Amino acid sequence: MPYTEAPGARVPIRMWTDPEGVEPAAMDQLRNVTRMPWVHGLAVMPDVHFGKGATVGSVIAMRDAVSPAAVGVDIGCGMTAVKTTLKAEDLPDDLGRLRSDLEAAVPVGFRMHRAPVNVARIHGFKTGDWDRFWGRFGDLAPAVHGRRDRAAHQMGTLGGGNHFLEVCLDDDGAVWTVLHSGSRNIGKELAEHHIERARKLPHNQDLPDRDLAVFVSGTPEMDAYRRDLFWAQDYARRNRDVMMGLACDVLRRSFPGVGFGQWISCHHNYVAEERYDGVDVLVTRKGAIRAGKGEYGIIPGSMATGTYIVRGLGNESSFNSASHGAGRRMSRNKARKTFTEADLAEQTRGVECRKDSGVVDEIPAAYKDIEEVISAQTDLVKVAAHLRQVVCVKG
Repeated sequence: MPYTEAPGARVPIRMWTDPEGVEPAAMDQLRNVTRMPWVHGLAVMPDVHFGKGATVGSVIAMRDAVSPAAVGVDIGCGMTAVKTTLKAEDLPDDLGRLRSDLEAAVPVGFRMHRAPVNVARIHGFKTGDWDRFWGRFGDLAPAVHGRRDRAAHQMGTLGGGNHFLEVCLDDDGAVWTVLHSGSRNIGKELAEHHIERARKLPHNQDLPDRDLAVFVSGTPEMDAYRRDLFWAQDYARRNRDVMMGLACDVLRRSFPGVGFGQWISCHHNYVAEERYDGVDVLVTRKGAIRAGKGEYGIIPGSMATGTYIVRGLGNESSFNSASHGAGRRMSRNKARKTFTEADLAEQTRGVECRKDSGVVDEIPAAYKDIEEVISAQTDLVKVAAHLRQVVCVKG
């Protein structure tokens, strides 16, 4: 569908969803963003919903400024997927053992590895330059210097909430592995440190929303944020790489001879330096993926509604972006009050996954319809594959 423009904004709000269907609080957030003098443009994805400072599902292009709250606290959160040579008939009828093996290899929730993962022991692992990466830790904000060991032990861990590790089947019966996670606690601490620092700066005292506080180019605060931000984004990518490597080793042990195709990976909470309308801008995608022409992306639904592998169409009206998932349609608290374990078991029938009260807030009905989200952005992405999960590991 082509975008529509919401009224009452200083710069155009290009929306790939019906403005009438967006919660009023989220629309207020979108309009607040456009009132900031640094904003060059704003694109809104079909999975948009209320967030802290900026909505989830928004793409903000700023000139010479960036808002750390508009990135989110899980810096670099995103997705990785890989197609295997396995077919549906290669999987056992009882997938409980496979789920247990994945949970043993990749710590979930608050768990972490007992010792940092030795990536040299992961078969065929290609992500390198680890000494340079960890060597930059001492340059980060002093507030996190005591977290070096924790960050090392959390490298290659899933976390909780809406993070997941799945085994899926595409429409041709091919087996895929898909995961969703970010920069773990170290990214959160860096984000919170810089959000609080930005709030105290003089130029942020009269903003329509203090949570939108920005750093501006040419200042030591901006330089420090960019340094920590890009390091955390790298941590998130490496975290997913390590987890995928561990998951692939589980499949190698369970299915000797299995092969793996191209790894597809994308951030959906991050900042990138890009150029639009002849202007250099910092593009913040909070709950959105980059969808440049021909670029692969991943758009998941929920625990039992599948995932889409897509290729970008390079639509500059959206700042080369697309949605990051289905997006929540109700809060976690409301989901817990609305649904029961029995509801969860029914809605996840056929999927080997947790079905207890600890994940009721992740029930599929708490999310928007992924099919509607995909159909709303046919001018942003083209579907390359549709996956449905058979195993879902949650924290």
